Amino acid sequence: MNSPLLHELCEPFLGLLGTWKGTGEGHYPSIKSFEYLEEATFAHVGKPFISYGQKTRDLVTNVPLHSESGYIRPQGEYLAELVLAQPSGIIEIHTGSIEFTENACVIYFESIDVRLTPSAKEVTQVSRLIKIEGDTLSYDVSMAAVGEPFQHHLKAVLKRQT
Repeated sequence: MNSPLLHELCEPFLGLLGTWKGTGEGHYPSIKSFEYLEEATFAHVGKPFISYGQKTRDLVTNVPLHSESGYIRPQGEYLAELVLAQPSGIIEIHTGSIEFTENACVIYFESIDVRLTPSAKEVTQVSRLIKIEGDTLSYDVSMAAVGEPFQHHLKAVLKRQT
């Protein structure tokens, strides 16, 4: 089966497409530090968006930890929007940009709104920095949540799967 042509607005994100697997670590003042396994998939269907799905498991016990899904919505001029939903009741809306250096592609998203279901833990701000160098994707996530100031929360290194 042939895959659909990549929409022209998605062309700057071509290097992101595919499935990525690796490990990461998280910390935050309100929780115990942890390490995790992760799988993330970025795909397209020929429309002006990139779909995203992610899931993590505890590195030691293999118990599921977190998942999220959403869309990158390119806006031209190397700008983009990101909308994410988490089963924990958190919805993130971001704006951001993509830029290219000699060796890497760097994507940065900053939340412009975070919405919560009535039972979700409080999260007020999130940023996501994604860096692609060859077949390696690394990222950092920072957030302000549960009364704590904005600070680093997650980092991971994933490898492109063939």
